[in-house]
Amino acid sequence: MLKITPYLGILVVIVSIAGLWYPKLGYFLLIVFATLLAISPFRGRWFCGNLCPRGSFNDFWIGKISLKGKIPKILRSMWLRVPIFAIMMIFMFFRLAQTQGIVNKIGMVFVIMCLTTTLIAVLFGILFSPRTWCTFCPMGTLQKMIGGNKYKLKVDLDRCTRCGACLKCCPMQLKVNELIDKSDCIKCGRCVELCPKNALKFER
Repeated sequence: MLKITPYLGILVVIVSIAGLWYPKLGYFLLIVFATLLAISPFRGRWFCGNLCPRGSFNDFWIGKISLKGKIPKILRSMWLRVPIFAIMMIFMFFRLAQTQGIVNKIGMVFVIMCLTTTLIAVLFGILFSPRTWCTFCPMGTLQKMIGGNKYKLKVDLDRCTRCGACLKCCPMQLKVNELIDKSDCIKCGRCVELCPKNALKFER
């Protein structure tokens, strides 16, 4: 996790609320899309754990009022996530086609998308766990598909004492200390920092 990560949440608030009066703020989402697409082929979901404004918002703001329960397993299913991604993309392009190329109307499409998904993320974050949205986020799903096997989190079973520290700190509630697929790891590095035996590391 980067030093600036906890402060990025303010950006999603600005775009979602101020964007209703200043639609051009919606174009910030294009920067987000371009950045995560540029990073994901090399580091998978690293953007999610380090630069995502919504992830930061939910982690450090919604986390204070979240019930912090278990994330429903069904939300991790690609059978659910892929259709959600497809529906969101179809809706976005449909709405963009109706803007007639007007700059403010295009910006408002992105603002409404940001506001809507943020409200969903907040609701799920309160009812379940702060990062619940991230388990089925369309952009997170896209990053998983592009670079899910890159920059993997590895566990040294000879060093691991099964203390459970990594399991408690993982915002995605992954089985960090097991030799299983962790393509939804958001590379925040909290488990690596907290492991008392240095049994975890990222490999390129």
